[in-house]
Amino acid sequence: MTLEKDIKQTKPFKSQIERSLVNIMFTNNWVCDRQYKLLKNHGLTIQQYNVLRILKGHHPEPITINGIIDRMLDKMSNASRLVDKLLQKGYVARTYRADDRRACDVTITEEGLEFIKNVTSEVEKYEKSISNLSESELEQLNSLLDRFRCSDHDA
Repeated sequence: MTLEKDIKQTKPFKSQIERSLVNIMFTNNWVCDRQYKLLKNHGLTIQQYNVLRILKGHHPEPITINGIIDRMLDKMSNASRLVDKLLQKGYVARTYRADDRRACDVTITEEGLEFIKNVTSEVEKYEKSISNLSESELEQLNSLLDRFRCSDHDA
């Protein structure tokens, strides 16, 4: 189905750039909606899953809240609150620094590693099931999206 049919648009877009921007936003929402439903079954939000993936990638070294924020996909997320929620679930550990009580180091626990392994396995199965693009088409898509974002560095 085309974008225009999906959003029930009857008038043409003013330009290909406008259509591209709307298509990117629509596709982002489409992907997030599906991820949300999948992760909700595990009691996680997309942002919490992102934090766990960051911590897993940094494991076994600790990372600060600011380090997490720098790596987050959603820069508007409240990383401290996300870590608090994951701490309650037993998936992360937090250690306050002796030299600065405002700063803390965060690590993923063994329980968190096992949990993220299981969830990631399910996410990967889901990703394979929805992709109707070849490996070379995915590489091309990623290259185009990277180029698209690079155009904003001076703005």
